[in-house]
Amino acid sequence: MAKTSTIQKNLHRIELYEKFKNKRDALKSIRNDKTVTLEERFEAQASLSKLPRNSAKNRIRNRCLLSGRGKGVYRKFQLSRIWLRKLASEGKLPGVIKASW
Repeated sequence: MAKTSTIQKNLHRIELYEKFKNKRDALKSIRNDKTVTLEERFEAQASLSKLPRNSAKNRIRNRCLLSGRGKGVYRKFQLSRIWLRKLASEGKLPGVIKASW
């Protein structure tokens, strides 16, 4: 089980991402638009750098829903490899069967 503070920190990052998503996208589009004047593009970049770092999407960590584990997490199930194996063996994941060949 991951530390509660680590899980909460990740949840806070998700909230910040949702809060600043539209503003960040608007500033990025201005920054990347070649028809806008150079001064406006610099202002957009400066505004982007003033946004909180934790509001960026790449700061969010994929974590297991059950254990909070940060490594070995399958995106499709949002479960770590350990919990995926456990639940699949118990038959609690629909559509997942053991491989045999």
